[in-house]
Amino acid sequence: MKNTIPKRIHIIGSVGSGKTTLAKELSLILNVPFYELDNVVWIRDKSGDVRRSDKERQDCLNSIINSETWIIEGVHNEDWVANSFRNADLIIFLDTNYAIRTYRIIKRFVFQKLRLEDSNYKPTFKIFFKMFKWNRYFEEVGKPNFLKKFGRYSDKLLIITGKKQVCDKLHLK
Repeated sequence: MKNTIPKRIHIIGSVGSGKTTLAKELSLILNVPFYELDNVVWIRDKSGDVRRSDKERQDCLNSIINSETWIIEGVHNEDWVANSFRNADLIIFLDTNYAIRTYRIIKRFVFQKLRLEDSNYKPTFKIFFKMFKWNRYFEEVGKPNFLKKFGRYSDKLLIITGKKQVCDKLHLK
């Protein structure tokens, strides 16, 4: 991995791994805009989220990737995000402990229901229970798939368990 500060960063990890928190913090420190892949997949609307068509989603992602600087975060590692990994200067894989992620899912839901934390979606019990399913799926399927498909970028791949490791690696405070 290069010793320069990266201008294009892709952060991947499971639900509750700390992707959004890390992306926001790096965005402030590096003065680089960050984007959530969920907001590339979905058009957020007060009356309810609308899924973008494949073409709209790809066009939206390409407009981000073609910009000079970006931090992209999300759980997605399907083919439609391959260009993001390819064009990233740094790929951060947040391999947070499963139990910690489970705790964070519960904490996030409670905080969202109490309106102490914002969300891009309506925090329903249906989504809450799906998050546990998505967390398990990422552990069993998503993580091995990512490493198989994108492990070839080992020269720019940083596998970590927490944000302190990123700050240490990039020499950030």
